[in-house]
Amino acid sequence: MHSISAAAPGKMILFGEHAVVYGRPAIAAPVLQLEARVSVSANHAGRATRILAPDIGLDAELNELDEQHPLAAAIRLVCAVLEVMRLPPCTVKISSSIPVASGLGSGAAVSVALLRALPAFLGHPLPESEVCKLAYEIEKIHHGTPSGIDNTVITYARPVYFIKNEKRGNSIEPLAVGRSFTIVIGDTGIASPTALAVGEVRKAWQTDPTHFEALFDSAGAIAQSARHAIENGAIELLGPLMDANHGALRKMGVACNELDLLVSAARRAGAWGAKLSGAGRGGNMIALCAAEEAEGIAQALRSAGAARAIITTVQENRPER
Repeated sequence: MHSISAAAPGKMILFGEHAVVYGRPAIAAPVLQLEARVSVSANHAGRATRILAPDIGLDAELNELDEQHPLAAAIRLVCAVLEVMRLPPCTVKISSSIPVASGLGSGAAVSVALLRALPAFLGHPLPESEVCKLAYEIEKIHHGTPSGIDNTVITYARPVYFIKNEKRGNSIEPLAVGRSFTIVIGDTGIASPTALAVGEVRKAWQTDPTHFEALFDSAGAIAQSARHAIENGAIELLGPLMDANHGALRKMGVACNELDLLVSAARRAGAWGAKLSGAGRGGNMIALCAAEEAEGIAQALRSAGAARAIITTVQENRPER
């Protein structure tokens, strides 16, 4: 029997987090420096499906996991789609360099990698559109009311302009990047489950819908302006837009002292703009800067308490429409 391996990148939200859940646009891009990898190999020692995830201390057989466990749910979804009544004895091993609960798409990346590796192991690889669709179903377990942006940008590993619309279907457009730009990611080291932050924003929105709708409108307008700047290569315009988006997110209540500290440190070190990225309440922030300034800003973030700093580039591209 053979062994199959598949991978998926991390992701960062550049603009529009939280507001995207309420139908406003968001922009996200892959982080190729981070990766989740899943290998599936024949298990000659037993008859069960064994799942190994050393990063989270998991070593279990499939039938030992609850039906709502994300890994078990992904495997069972594959079996349902492929009409596989019984899996051959195999070991599913998962490794990832993406921090958990950090806003970098760790759950979606593992799901996408698994949804690629297991069907290929069974001899029926799924098209990317199906991988994306099934990964979204797993995202519901992780996040409750996901936007769909994580599974989309991670599946296709390209920047996207995304608008959620459950009635008419989500609008997912490959985003043309007129000029490459550099981002430094600063990790607070504080786990921030997306479902919790999204749920708290929803409660606040239900309490004061007028205020929050205005904040969502502001974030959506910022994302629209950022799209035009990115497409036209006007990268210098993105810094003030990041700062404005961070301000809106602070008013939504999803910032925290640690994120604000890193955002301020990045700006003082010469970043053109900075904001939290993802759910907030911990997790990560991002800073836009000149490529030659990136290492200095990364060091400033580490000095300000960042658990890690990652330098990445959103590459120039002209996707076909």
